[in-house]
Amino acid sequence: MKLVRGKRAVVLGLGVSGMAVVRYLREQGLTTTVSEYRLRKDFSKEELALVEGLQLETGGHSDEFVLRNDYIIASPGVPLDLPVLCKARERGIPIVGELALAAGEIPVPVIAVTGSNGKTTVTGLIGELLRAGGYQPFVGGNIGTPLLSYLLSPKGYDVLVLELSSFQLDLSGDFRPDIALLLNLSPDHLDRHQSMEEYTKAKCRIFSNQQKGDRAILGADDPLVMAQAGEIRAAVSTFGDNRNAQAGVVEDRVHVSVDGGQSCFELQKTGLNSGVNRLNAAAAILAAKHFGVSDERIRRGLAVYSVPEHRMTRVAEIDGVSFINDSKATNVGAMAAAIQSCPAGMVLIAGGRDKAGDFTGLRELVASRVDHMLCLGEAGPLLMKIFVDVVTVEQVEDMRAAVARAAVLAGPGQTVLLAPGCASFDMFSDYAERGRVFTACVQALFSTGEERDNDKDMLRL
Repeated sequence: MKLVRGKRAVVLGLGVSGMAVVRYLREQGLTTTVSEYRLRKDFSKEELALVEGLQLETGGHSDEFVLRNDYIIASPGVPLDLPVLCKARERGIPIVGELALAAGEIPVPVIAVTGSNGKTTVTGLIGELLRAGGYQPFVGGNIGTPLLSYLLSPKGYDVLVLELSSFQLDLSGDFRPDIALLLNLSPDHLDRHQSMEEYTKAKCRIFSNQQKGDRAILGADDPLVMAQAGEIRAAVSTFGDNRNAQAGVVEDRVHVSVDGGQSCFELQKTGLNSGVNRLNAAAAILAAKHFGVSDERIRRGLAVYSVPEHRMTRVAEIDGVSFINDSKATNVGAMAAAIQSCPAGMVLIAGGRDKAGDFTGLRELVASRVDHMLCLGEAGPLLMKIFVDVVTVEQVEDMRAAVARAAVLAGPGQTVLLAPGCASFDMFSDYAERGRVFTACVQALFSTGEERDNDKDMLRL
């Protein structure tokens, strides 16, 4: 989308992405305004400094303020069915996102990653493998650094690696990655997309502008992902938990077949040697191979990579009980993957704000691997109702109560797993805060052996 200097643009939703959009629009010479549902008193110092001198609307998005503009740039979290946006469509006012703004403006190759689970790990790992290969990647998108931050300061980067959410892809315009990865698909954000079909369509927009010379990488173990292959114009490669994929996981190794060559990558001595992360590694290795990184350099990158926090992070092992923080498991698919990655007989802490996910499909898995489920947050009653007849379930008041109760229930050789399967916004600012609180509760409860024994005695009473 070509912007015209001097035209008016309104940014809906400030936040991290919106701030980058404001900076970019002003640099392009547009008259820039901001419409934000929060009140000015809730802005950060950085946000206040950015909007100083700009026309600003707070407390909602009014027709009068928004519809007088030539362009509407919606931040990823803004619902696209807002009445004001429906009116804008009727009037023919362009509604775009940051990907559409960047389309055609990026002079270097782009690797883009989407999927329901594993996006952040795969994106970060691809960046690490490219650095090991001698490249200077810009790693951003939904991972934390907005794409438009690159356009504001592109010097020094020779490739972009982007994590993309379905919200970002909703308004992607002509955005076209050279290599696009769709890792998996499971119910997520159905409170916004309304159906699995619409959610899948949003994810698959990552391939919509690719051509024959581009590359699409698909998760071979996911039937819904593989069902999209026939609609993709780019060359397709696959990764999965079998030898039939171009990057196949066999035990703790990834076997890769690219352009007639065979390679094997050992994961045993890396931080990626778990069920979920072996598949993440396979996806990232395949992308790096297609980009031209040598096997030796890929192995160097695997050796130094650290898995991000709150993703199957081992917090502690106390009296033979392992405490695992997978707060990033914010949907049903991630929750299932986390449960499958741990030994049977665990204590599961789950719940939060429901995202319209279907937990009934996990009944058999929970029955076979979970001894006790502790439910918290807004979704607690729902989880209790779904799983009450397949596992021992309890409602707990908060994270501290959940950790304390789990410490009583778990014995040597068992695991306490935080895999909420829900968003965090009913009790926390985000999944990271939820993970930090879980970690702090574990550390505080088990600070000394004497305190630990006293806590258990009190809880038994």
